[in-house]
Amino acid sequence: MIQVNAHAAFSQEGPFKLTTIERRELLPQDVLIEIKYAGICHSDIHTVRGEWGPVKYPLVPGHEIAGIVSQIGSGVTKYAVGDRVGVGCMVDSCGECSSCRQGEEQYCLEGNTGTYGATDRHGHYTQGGYSTHIVVTEDFVVRIPDSLPLDAAAPLLCAGITTYSPLRHWGAAPGKKVAVVGLGGLGHMAVKIAHAMGAEVTVLSQSLKKKEDGLQLGADHYYATADPETFKQLAGSFDLIINTVSAQVNINAFLSLLALDGTLVNVGAPADPLAVNAFSLIGHRRSFAGSMIGGIRETQEMLDFCAEHQIASEIEVISADQIDEAWERVLASDVRYRFVIDISTMGKA
Repeated sequence: MIQVNAHAAFSQEGPFKLTTIERRELLPQDVLIEIKYAGICHSDIHTVRGEWGPVKYPLVPGHEIAGIVSQIGSGVTKYAVGDRVGVGCMVDSCGECSSCRQGEEQYCLEGNTGTYGATDRHGHYTQGGYSTHIVVTEDFVVRIPDSLPLDAAAPLLCAGITTYSPLRHWGAAPGKKVAVVGLGGLGHMAVKIAHAMGAEVTVLSQSLKKKEDGLQLGADHYYATADPETFKQLAGSFDLIINTVSAQVNINAFLSLLALDGTLVNVGAPADPLAVNAFSLIGHRRSFAGSMIGGIRETQEMLDFCAEHQIASEIEVISADQIDEAWERVLASDVRYRFVIDISTMGKA
């Protein structure tokens, strides 16, 4: 096994501690990646704090990984030492089910293998990107285009693909009206990508405090959902709404904003169920859907799209000893718009 340095949570309460973890020796199809940057996703917090189910500690989160290939297995054909690469939310799948054969590994019928907090096919408990190195089979590694800075590209591996996938699937394009609920780590990427796809983009946020940011990111309109007049004014307006909020919201109120045959897609994942009134759907043949990340092929497509349109995440780079502080700031919505850990600051356990 390969010993690497990492910052791990040893309980729900934290704090993070510098430790060492084991990575498997390279198999023929494996790639060893020296991690340069790792984004902090709200999913990391949900998972470590047990909000999405039981957790085995210590746990190293992080599934927005950007780095450099430092070694390859004997059978690797897609990558070479020195390549700029990324790893997102999954590191394996069965490869044989109908979803996997369609390139939709995120919906693997046997369940994909998460980058952290999962048991892989080798019997190892997966540990994520808050670490100096990771070993991943080449089929679950993506290439980061040269024009994308590694630090700002890291969040694209979750926040970028999580929003790109539903925007592409439900046809964000010129002539379409798209609303984005929430302007955070996911929301700001949804605005950038939907704008680049040519849609008319509206941000729906609790207040107007980020209005200037939203318009600079590419939104055409910005409304405060705390104002009841917003829901009256925008009723029946949108072809597609992307809800990026990982907390309880009034889904029925947002469904009322959909036009005939419109769709509200949830990409945020609150711990508690969301209540949906059937009459919010049937009156105008509206749909309420969900979407999670994208397959490897689509993730590469997203990175290439972002490179073409000069899209990257808005980031604040932090050192490894600032992770606990950054988590508290994420919970307080005090980041614009993604924290990224500079792994070179990690030190040795």
